[in-house]
Amino acid sequence: MGFAVSVGGRRVECAADQTLLDACLRAGVWMPNSCNQGTCGTCKLTVLSGEVDHGASPLDTLTEEERGAGLALACQARPVADVTVGGAPEGRTTHPLRDLTATVLEVSDIARDTRRVLLGLAEPLEFEAGQYVELVVPGSGARRQYSLANTADEDKVLELHVRRVPGGVATDGWLFAGLAAGDTVDATGPLGDFHLPPEAEDDGGPMALIGGGTGLAPLEGIARTALRRHPDRQVLLYHGVRGAADLYDLDRLGELGEEHPNFEFVPVLSDEPDPAYRGGFPTDAFVEDVGSARGWSGWLCGPPPMVEAGVKAFKRRRMAPRHIHREKFTPADAM
Repeated sequence: MGFAVSVGGRRVECAADQTLLDACLRAGVWMPNSCNQGTCGTCKLTVLSGEVDHGASPLDTLTEEERGAGLALACQARPVADVTVGGAPEGRTTHPLRDLTATVLEVSDIARDTRRVLLGLAEPLEFEAGQYVELVVPGSGARRQYSLANTADEDKVLELHVRRVPGGVATDGWLFAGLAAGDTVDATGPLGDFHLPPEAEDDGGPMALIGGGTGLAPLEGIARTALRRHPDRQVLLYHGVRGAADLYDLDRLGELGEEHPNFEFVPVLSDEPDPAYRGGFPTDAFVEDVGSARGWSGWLCGPPPMVEAGVKAFKRRRMAPRHIHREKFTPADAM
């Protein structure tokens, strides 16, 4: 049995065991989304009519008062009747969410506790640079999110950067414990709103991108896409890690700088000083380098404390809040 979801002028069929977000994204109807775990609140919307089951919505993300006021988390809520919801602009579409079966083409160690995983697809996946896919962890039913390092035209071989989490179900139990070329992987994608605006709306203005750890992955795709659109635009990409052993893709990003003189890649080490690199935090490095960021856009991806510090740094340099984009790597239980 299913129910109808009316949103943004569209009507979508939603199964009783399907979330509002999943149903809409599979139909190509956009809804705001980020973590899809119920922790960030990005997908919070108003139920205008009908009723939903809030499922596993955490109380610290969706309070009892908010539930009573008709709010819901689209990534957790399931309809129990036909519903009409607000929160999505009329007519806005997105790349349809798909279930994928991919073949592992390569697993390689690229830095301390960091691997590159290349997944081959039989059919191209439509997505925007900066989005992510969810992988199904075999034998556990757990799902884990990994950002794509690709540009949108690299649509048949997906590139993921994976950091090992000690004791993690996905990393210690699978991705760092036997995953090999030739294996098959079940995935879902694309997900997330962390991506450039459409090309027609991209004015080619200067950009600052700050990634912590494997938060570099989506920023690589975003930076390369931005420079392809406007080869002469100014782009500063900061990568914050603990030590030089955690750095990767230095050659790839160095080549990007040779192709685009206004692109600069800045590695920053926080815990293990090395005379070859800057020390401290990447957010502080940005403040040191840029006197004014009026007219710039900012892109932040990584652990929540780094993202929050980045927002403050961008605002300190007078970047307009509406031009600050962020993707927090929120921890999942038993990673």
